[in-house]
Amino acid sequence: MSEYDFNNFDDFDSGLAVADPAEAETEAPTATNEAASTQVLVVDTDSAVRDYLTGLIPQGAETVEYLTDAEIRLASGSYLVLLGPSCSNPESLDRIEAWAQAYPRSQSILVTPELTTQLLHKALRVGVKDVVSAPIDQDQLLETIERIIESIPAETPAFAAGSTGLDDGEPDMMGRVISVFSTKGGSGKSVTATNLAVALAKRSDGPVVLVDGHLQFGDVAVMLKLFADSSVADAISQLDVLDRVMLRDLMTEHADSGLLVLPAPTEPTFADQVSGEQMAQLIDVLRKMSAHVIIDLPAIFNDVVLNTIEASDDIILVAGLDIPNIKNVKIGLSTLALLDVPKERLHLLLNRADSKVKLDVSEVERSLGVDTVAHVPSDVVVPISVNRGSPVVLSAPRSSVARAFEQLAARFVDNKAPGAASQSQGRRKFFG
Repeated sequence: MSEYDFNNFDDFDSGLAVADPAEAETEAPTATNEAASTQVLVVDTDSAVRDYLTGLIPQGAETVEYLTDAEIRLASGSYLVLLGPSCSNPESLDRIEAWAQAYPRSQSILVTPELTTQLLHKALRVGVKDVVSAPIDQDQLLETIERIIESIPAETPAFAAGSTGLDDGEPDMMGRVISVFSTKGGSGKSVTATNLAVALAKRSDGPVVLVDGHLQFGDVAVMLKLFADSSVADAISQLDVLDRVMLRDLMTEHADSGLLVLPAPTEPTFADQVSGEQMAQLIDVLRKMSAHVIIDLPAIFNDVVLNTIEASDDIILVAGLDIPNIKNVKIGLSTLALLDVPKERLHLLLNRADSKVKLDVSEVERSLGVDTVAHVPSDVVVPISVNRGSPVVLSAPRSSVARAFEQLAARFVDNKAPGAASQSQGRRKFFG
C-alpha cells in the first residue's frame, strides 16, 4: 500500500495507462532535436507512484527507485527527471542541489500531493525547474516537460564551477556595471537606482538590467510596480547552466521603459543562500548580455556588497545633506580605499541638495574629495512617484529631479567605455 495519500490525485487509477496509445502519440508535443535525445526518468521509492507517473508519459519513461540509481543514469545522458513525492524530503533535496553542476544536461520536476510555499521555495532554490501538485493535469505536465527539455543545453556549458561565460553563439556586449551605494539607509539609493536605470533604458541601444542587490528587504519591484515570478536567488540557483534565454526568462520587463529587472527574493532568508562570489559571477554573465547593469546595494559592507563593488565599473555614492550622512560617507570612502577601489570609479550624488540645512555643497564636496556627478533637489514628486510605483523620470519628466537623473544617465551613455574592474586583492586586507 502506498505511503502517500493519493486521494488528491484525480483519476489516479486511470492514469496508470493511456486509454488510446495512438491518440496519445498524436496529441503529444512535437519533439525537438534536443527533446529527441532527452529521456524521461521517473524516481520514487513507491512502485505505484512510479507506475502512475510513467502512465502519464505517452512516449514512456525509465524508472528507478532511489536518487543514487538516478545519478548513474544522469552521468551518461540527458534526462528530464520526474521526482516523485518521496524525493521532497530535505535530505533528498540537498542531494538534488548538487545535480546542477554534476549533470548540467539534465533537469528535474518535482511532483507532490500537496504544495506548500516552503517546499516550493526549497525546491526552486536547489535547482528543481518546476513543481507540480495534485490534481495533475496531463496536458499541462507534458507541456511543462517539453518546455524544460527545450531549455537543456545541447552540450556542457562553457562556464561551470569556477568560471563564467556565455557560449550561445552571440557576441558578448561587455556592458557597463554601475553600483548605487550608500553607507546610510534612507539616503535615496533605490530612488536613484530605479530612475537611473529607467533613464538609461530609454537612451541605450542595448538591453539595460536593474538588479536589486538588497537581498533581504529590496524595494526595486515595489518602486516599479512589478509583480515578478523570479528573483536574484533563482538566477543564482541556476548559475552554472544559465544562458541568455534562461536569464532573460528570469527577469521581469518594465513595460513603460523596456528595463529588465531582477528583483530581490521575496523571503529575507534567501539572502543567506547567495555568496559574494556567486553575485560577482552573476554580474559577469549579465555584463555580457547588457549595455548597462545597474545594481541597487544595501547600506552595509558584507561579502556580497564587497564582491559587487569590485566587479563594478562605476560606484555612485548617494549622500544626503546632513552631518550623519556625510560622516558615514567619509567612513565608507575610507573602507573603499582599503579595498583599493580606484577613486576615478567613485562618483558622488548629493540628494536633496537644495535643502536649507545650512550646509555648503561645495564644502561638502571638498571634504569628501570625490567628484560630484549629480545634485538631486528636494521635490514632493519623489515620494509621490514612489507611492505610485512610477519613477520620476516617467511620472514627472519636467521636474528638476527628473532632469537631474536624465543628466546623470547621459554621462554613462555618452562615456560608454567602462573602467577596468579592480583586480587587486585589497578586500583580503580589509578582512585582515
